[in-house]
Parts: sequence; structure tokens; C-alpha cells
Amino acid sequence: MIFVTLEHILTHISFSIISIVIMIHFMTLLVHEIVGLRNSSERGMIATFLSITGLLVIRWIYSGHFPLSNLYESLIFLSWSFSIIYMIPKIRNHKNDLSVITAPSAIFTQGFATSGLSTEMHQSATLVPALQSQWLMMHVSMMLLSYAALLCGSLLSVALLVITFRKNINIFLKSKNLLIKSFFIGEVEYLNEKRSVFKNTSFISFRNYYKYQLTQRLDYWSYRVISLGFTFLTIGILSGAVWANEAWGSYWNWDPKETWAFITWIIFAIYSHTRTNQSLQDTHSALAASIGFLIIWICYFGINLLGIGLHSYGSFTLKSN
Repeated sequence: MIFVTLEHILTHISFSIISIVIMIHFMTLLVHEIVGLRNSSERGMIATFLSITGLLVIRWIYSGHFPLSNLYESLIFLSWSFSIIYMIPKIRNHKNDLSVITAPSAIFTQGFATSGLSTEMHQSATLVPALQSQWLMMHVSMMLLSYAALLCGSLLSVALLVITFRKNINIFLKSKNLLIKSFFIGEVEYLNEKRSVFKNTSFISFRNYYKYQLTQRLDYWSYRVISLGFTFLTIGILSGAVWANEAWGSYWNWDPKETWAFITWIIFAIYSHTRTNQSLQDTHSALAASIGFLIIWICYFGINLLGIGLHSYGSFTLKSN
């Protein structure tokens, strides 16, 4: 009973702290960045990480197995994964831009786990024989860490696409206005205005220097976080194949979950390839990552809700992946 009470307390603490972190981010959008607010946000994410870690450890102790046996536990672990990804830049003292993505992602997954699922799914059940394996921790944790990293990296790529698209639209509209005005104003005035417009719309101009820095940071972090997630995904698929051979007698069964995990791997392999080709970087790689964002949700959540295949746990507390 005491373990259940502690679990509820830590759940509410972590949810409350991360809600405050998001409010701090909104405040920094409305006013100039304040060092004190940024430090509070960082401390909040660290406190959230510690709270969710304590929650998982307590659940592990009283259930007797690693807490990844159903959808509720996997969502809590996914929320923990988002918070640990936030810690990565702090290891090397880099400027941390990931909290804008990780904080809302963590509160969304934890909020859905605590409020969107039935009370029965919150209960820890005895593992079915197929899950009573040492591979449970290795395979499922790698898959969920990969989902968290790939989702964060993909969202950064989506933001990069939006900023680049808006920039191109603005340049196009200003150029179109110049073309129309050229028919109604003198050549000298037209050339002067054209020179002024190109000066203002230059991507590396002083006026757009902040936007240039922002896109560079988005591209930098999206590539590194996606690369980390792709590594986790590869390890997760390989360990899952070994586990499947032990549990079901076959390394690969083309189960819906396995198939969509393979599709996810292909999409991000394409992303990695575009990063090696100079002409396909930036928007092309960001587009591939954006498609991958949708594929991940189908792989992780869509298949589970349908409750089909060997990995189904959307409606029952039987299996997890």
C-alpha cells in the first residue's frame, strides 16, 4: 500500500513540475529571456527526471519486474525518456534548446497515461510467459528510448521546415510585388527598391541573423538526436529479433509491430543518407524526418490501439514493445 501511495505522490509531483516548466517557457516567449527563468526551467526538468525515475523504481520494486509490461508503464517510461534526452546537452555544457520539445512531450505522454487510460491499465499485472525474459529490459527500453529521441529530433526538423518555408514565402511575395511595381514606377525607383528589398531579405543579413542561428541550431540538434534514436532503434530491433526467436521460434514474423518498426528504420536510414549528400541536406532531410514523425506514432501507438498482432497492448495489459 505504501508503494502505491508513493507512486501516486511522485506521479503528481512530476506532472506538476513539468507543467510549471512549460509555463516558464511561455513566459520567456512573452518577455525577453531572463536568466533566472531559464535556470528554473532547467532545475524543473531535472526534478521531473528524478521524480519519474523514483516512480519507475518504486513500481519495479513492488511489481517484481521491470515496469514495461503494459501501455501505461510504457508511456511513463517514454515520458522518462524525454526527460533524459533533455540531459544530453548538459553533459557537455552545450546551450540546451531541447527543453522546448522535451517538456511538452513529457507532459503529453504522462498526462495521457494518468488521465487517458482506464484505472485497470494502471495496475501492474503478472508477466505472461513470453515476457518473462531478460530481453524485456534490453529490447523494450531501447525501443522506447529510440521513439523518444526520434520524436524529439523529428519535431525539431518540422520546426526547421516551417521556418524555411515561411522565409521562402516571404521572399517570393516581395519579389512578386517588385515585379508588379516595375510596370507602374520608373526604372530608377524600381532598381532602388529592388536593391533595398534584396538587402532586407538576405538570409545572412543582420536583421535575419537570429533566424539563421536558430535554423542552424535546429539542424544541429535534430541530426544528433535522430542519430542517437536511430542507433537505439537498430539495437532494439536486433535484440527483439533474438528475443522473438527464443519466445516464438522465429527471428522475424512480419507481425504488424515488426513491420512498422522496419518501415520506421527505413525512413530514418533514408534521413541518414540525405545527411551524407550535401545537395539533399536541410529541407530534404527535414522532410524525411517529418514523415518519420508520423510513422513512429503509427508504429508505437496506432498498432497498439488496434490490438492486433503479437505485440498488442492497447486494450489489454498483456504485452509491450
